[in-house]
Amino acid sequence: MCLKNEQPYKQQRTILGVRESFDEVQEAVLTLMVDQQYSEHDLFSVRVALEEALANALLHGHSGDEEREIEVHWHVTPAHVEIQVIDQGRGYDPEAIPDPTATENLTLPSGRGLAMIRAFMTEVELNERGNHLTMIRHK
Repeated sequence: MCLKNEQPYKQQRTILGVRESFDEVQEAVLTLMVDQQYSEHDLFSVRVALEEALANALLHGHSGDEEREIEVHWHVTPAHVEIQVIDQGRGYDPEAIPDPTATENLTLPSGRGLAMIRAFMTEVELNERGNHLTMIRHK
């Protein structure tokens, strides 16, 4: 899922798992998208997916430990947005996550994050270990 490296809109940041850091990364990505004239629908989609990815990294990857670092890379071009979120956790098997739309899982308190990311992004890929998420939204 490698896309052509088109500068100058590529950035990265290592953040701690605190809400202020999440907001700063989200604002940086969305600002670049506005500069590239992405639609409100694209902005909303990326905002939700990024929020879910960061929350999953903190809550599941780091078991809520706000001192552990989350690495975030983003690449915004006129044609697509690519975001990578890498946590220090042991990872997981996405196939082991119960289907959140199944009747028996509708009341479970978690398990919807990855489904939402997949719904809002064009492409989603996890590394084999399950701690490195790459998501792409095409314009």
